[in-house]
Parts: sequence; C-alpha cells; structure tokens
Amino acid sequence: MTAENPTGPLGGHLDDDDYPAYTMGRAAEMLGTTAGFLRALGEARLITPLRSEGGHRRYSRYQLRIAARARELVDQGTPVEAACRIVILEDQLEEAQRINVEYRRAAGSPHA
Repeated sequence: MTAENPTGPLGGHLDDDDYPAYTMGRAAEMLGTTAGFLRALGEARLITPLRSEGGHRRYSRYQLRIAARARELVDQGTPVEAACRIVILEDQLEEAQRINVEYRRAAGSPHA
C-alpha cells in the first residue's frame, strides 16, 4: 500500500473527513460514549449517519468531531437537545467566519 495508491477497506478515502468509515460501535468506543448517545444526537438532528447496505449506521470523522463537542457540553451538564443546538450554532458561526475571510481576500482587504 502506498500513499499514492491506497488500498484496503477505505480505498482512497483516508483523507476524506466526510467518508462514513466508522460503525456505531466503533464511533461510540472512540468517543467514550454509548450507541444510545449517538442515536440521541441523530434524533436531535445534530448528525445524520449514512446507512450501510445492511442498514447499519456509519459515521464520518467530521461527524465524530461534532459528536465529541456535544459530549463535552453534555458532560458539563447541558441537556442533549441544548448541546446539539449550541454545536449547530457554533458550526454555523465558524462557516460564516470562513466565508467572511474569503470575501475579504477576494476584495483585497488588508483585514483578511
């Protein structure tokens, strides 16, 4: 296996943050939480895992980062629904700030 031609279960998806590489069990293990917590995040519409051909939930690295942030908030005493809303708003703010920087660069602003 080489970096130019990766093979194996992920194929060419090793650098793809959106590739659904992790099963629910593995995702829960990595986050130190339960499958029920991940299902609750799905019910709150924070993350929507893709489904395998057999109907099993599969999570991406990006989704795991989002879930980890929600878990931090829940561990601090925030209800799951509120934690999900906070994480969504944080993500939206980060995206808006990124777009703002791009606009400033395109306009040639020295504040980019």
